Amino acid sequence: MHAPANPARILVVDDEPDLRTLYELTLLREGHRVDTAENLQQAQTLLTDQPFDVVITDMRLPDGLGMSLIHLIKAQGRAERCVVITAYGSAQNAVDALKAGAFDYLTKPVDLKQFRSVVASAVRSTPALSGPDSVAPARNPLVAVAGVLGQRALERLVGPSDCMGQIKERILKVATSMAPVMVTGESGTGKELVAYAIHANSHRAKGPWVAVNCSAIPETLLEAEFFGAKKGAYTGAVQDREGFFQAARGGTLFLDEIGDLPLSMQSKLLRAIQERRIRPLGSNQEEVVDVRIVSATHKNLSREVLEGRFRQDLFYRLNVIDLVIPPLRDRVEDIPALCQALLARIAEESGLPAPALPDELLRELVQLPLPGNVRELENLLYRAVALGDGHRLKLDVPAPLPLTMGRSAPDLSIDQQETARTESAPELPNDLQAYLDDLERTLLAQALQTTGFNRTAAAARLGLSLRQMRYRIARLQIEVPHAGDGGDDPE
Repeated sequence: MHAPANPARILVVDDEPDLRTLYELTLLREGHRVDTAENLQQAQTLLTDQPFDVVITDMRLPDGLGMSLIHLIKAQGRAERCVVITAYGSAQNAVDALKAGAFDYLTKPVDLKQFRSVVASAVRSTPALSGPDSVAPARNPLVAVAGVLGQRALERLVGPSDCMGQIKERILKVATSMAPVMVTGESGTGKELVAYAIHANSHRAKGPWVAVNCSAIPETLLEAEFFGAKKGAYTGAVQDREGFFQAARGGTLFLDEIGDLPLSMQSKLLRAIQERRIRPLGSNQEEVVDVRIVSATHKNLSREVLEGRFRQDLFYRLNVIDLVIPPLRDRVEDIPALCQALLARIAEESGLPAPALPDELLRELVQLPLPGNVRELENLLYRAVALGDGHRLKLDVPAPLPLTMGRSAPDLSIDQQETARTESAPELPNDLQAYLDDLERTLLAQALQTTGFNRTAAAARLGLSLRQMRYRIARLQIEVPHAGDGGDDPE
């Protein structure tokens, strides 16, 4: 095969001569320049003499642990990416290495295809050196490696607050490795935007971005959706189909609301993440997959682990690096900039000029509790634009939900609460879907009538997008006057 235009310089550290030779030959065939060492002392000497792009080290060496090389490289601010090789089943060693700053890990026995893939990823993410014999400069962890794409993703995280600045800095730091990242925060804080910014600023930015809402997939379909299925694996499987892991090869797999996965699926996901292998339904062969895992949840997973609803081993495997997104009430100084950005986007979608945001309306927004965070703020602005006259916004804050909804009265005993619930419970419907459709149809019709059959305004009143509103109108067969009769936006 042809040597790459800029071959990487790679250091292989392993005390087993056969394995050291195997890794060296594999890398030489890929066109790289390779040096080898059989212990820590030799490796440290080579690192002192020259810079490398990638260091591949076994975890256990005759004179110590390969982890010490990671600490050395990190302490000296060097640019080398470290790949650690751990024994089969030593998942904790892999997690420890990633937390210490390793780029990635491999599990023995090493699959050479996976070996080449991991090394290629490490080489792509390594800052280029000025020359073959130059000393590696201290790497600035705040330099985005994905260029314009990464910068645009960061710009979508609006707000001048210190905490938003810290989040952006952390995104750029964690984007440079393969360590799994757990993004946590309340609903509506922008966890998916943060996760995408990690992908866009990584060496995988040109690879696929696959976002999965774990709570939206029926339990019976989870395995097929995640790992794919072979033709005939189940009724209706008329051809092979890829799962999320296959679709995300070379890119990032974002697992949103990971806390909603059932325990049965958690164990299968754990093995796929640890071993980097999956077995599609109906297949006898495992497939090696190369994906970066980023997950998110609004739940307190530590509590879920204590209460037995989430596997502790999976939690530690996913939570190698944590990134906490603060709620909007803790960064109210971001609200003005968020409002301007959201109004600009709303105006662009509707084809109208962005309306001005009066100071009194802004002061009112800042005083609101906004438990739904940025998503709730966006819905309020959609509603304000829809109900305004095109030049001025009209803020319409819906009444808060009654305290009795979704929580128990604090002054009642548990027995009293149960009795009250039983006495006030409505009669159970014979057809739940028909009952819910009738209820939704009634609410949509009421919103349409209230807004003069303006679908944009009705959608805003219900916290929906115009596309969601149109879908529901069509599904529930609600008759709406033509745009000219009802004042709706043109199709």
